[in-house]
Amino acid sequence: MTIAIMQKMLQDYDLCVMATEAGGKPHCSLMAYVCDEDCRHMYMATYKNSTKWRNLAENPSVSCLVDTRERHGRDRRTEVQALTVTGVCEPVGNGVEEERVRGRLLAAHPQLKVFLGDPDCGIIAVRILSFLLLDGLTHARYVEA
Repeated sequence: MTIAIMQKMLQDYDLCVMATEAGGKPHCSLMAYVCDEDCRHMYMATYKNSTKWRNLAENPSVSCLVDTRERHGRDRRTEVQALTVTGVCEPVGNGVEEERVRGRLLAAHPQLKVFLGDPDCGIIAVRILSFLLLDGLTHARYVEA
């Protein structure tokens, strides 16, 4: 199993559970995301006064989980794949880049239009460091990005 298969899984889905941590307290959030063309970054949006935004300011390390359980349902749970992406949150860049990312998020998630247009909504950019794919119950593959 190559990194290309892991990257394709990341591109094929659009929801993840993102884990952040600050002060020894973990925090998980269900997040809509997009990734860039070469799967080096994941992009998400959140309010700037949220727990996850504060956590990322204190500790930029994140872990994101993308899985296939919706596709397999209850009867085929042994076939579920779970992709853990580890990374570090970093600034998006200039205002032009941030608006480009907002546009990509809006195209992928039109239901977020009002949210993405709110001035208190910030963009999270996660630089991907590694992938860990659990394929079924016992088969795991790890690669650094």
